[in-house]
Amino acid sequence: MKNILTSALNRATQLTREQNLTEATRVLMRALRAGGATAPAPEPAAHAEPHPPTFHLRRPLGETVELLRHAGLPGLDQNGALVALRKAPQIDVPPGAAYVSRSYVGPAGARDYKVYAPNGVRDSKRPLIVMLHGCTQNPDDFAVGSRMNELAEEHGFLVAYPAQSTQANQMGCWNWFNPADQAREKGEPSLIAGLTRAVMAEWRVDEARVYVAGLSAGGAMAATMAATYPELYAGVGIHSGLAHGSASDVASAFAAMGGNAGLGAARMAMSDDRVRTIVFHGEADQKVHPTNAETIVARARLDLAVALARETRETGSAGGRNYSRTLIADSRGIPQLEHWTVEGLGHAWSGGNPDGSFADRHGPEASREMVRFFLSHPQAQ
Repeated sequence: MKNILTSALNRATQLTREQNLTEATRVLMRALRAGGATAPAPEPAAHAEPHPPTFHLRRPLGETVELLRHAGLPGLDQNGALVALRKAPQIDVPPGAAYVSRSYVGPAGARDYKVYAPNGVRDSKRPLIVMLHGCTQNPDDFAVGSRMNELAEEHGFLVAYPAQSTQANQMGCWNWFNPADQAREKGEPSLIAGLTRAVMAEWRVDEARVYVAGLSAGGAMAATMAATYPELYAGVGIHSGLAHGSASDVASAFAAMGGNAGLGAARMAMSDDRVRTIVFHGEADQKVHPTNAETIVARARLDLAVALARETRETGSAGGRNYSRTLIADSRGIPQLEHWTVEGLGHAWSGGNPDGSFADRHGPEASREMVRFFLSHPQAQ
């Protein structure tokens, strides 16, 4: 079975290099559906034309793996057809609050974003949380699913929702696996950091309380933002995501999503500065394997070893689901990492609003726990 899956990966990688994403994903789908028992698509017969005159849907390499979303292949339905981007839901804005659209332009390009400002936000400096959506999502959809605007009203912080451009990725995925989008002052990290600073310049933001969080591809990109801009973000929330540096191309991204990313790969290009981290992952996630969360935790253990870290573990139940929570604190007793594993949760935001996509109403409220983690120790860096 392993040889067949390897063969499928090799064939898919070759097809991707030829910019034939549709056939590449179908090769992988056939292998996965059969549990590795079916060989990948055969090569053309000897008498066939080497390049038959048929139409193929083509995309750049950077649009590959996080398109693969359903049945292990995000962005495709069971027939291999592309899944449409989700429509933006209605956002309710209470009196005195604001939900505004903005654009940021930098050397690496431009991105739109939205900002939610609760009532009275200009009275004093407030925290800021930057929320990075997953594939096929958009700022409004993610705002509804995560319920983060409601918590902003409750706690008085700002929320920014960057929007991935469909020109950069047709399915709206942040290109977390693309080496050009994994480095400081380059690609998408430079755009997200730039628009973060733009929000800070427009609104009264407490520079010591700026945070970044995301779901799936957005979670992986949030990890990259913490690794590449540790002086900008005081904390990071990674939900159903992957560690920074988990992939550097299509094949390694597919392997990482399946749970085969090594700790050594995830430690590549890391900063020496630690950013406080909270991780949520569903135990039943079949899109991004839960071992990716364990990789993040393993890296934290190594990073915190010199700080005489103390680790504790507890179990409980919330929202109808059991969970386990691992806490790693530094020598001062300040939590530097929380890892939540939620039983029965798939690839969805825990305790979210199902009116948004990839959100499950059951389980502990990931947004509330992230806000608590971020705001409880504002000077903990």
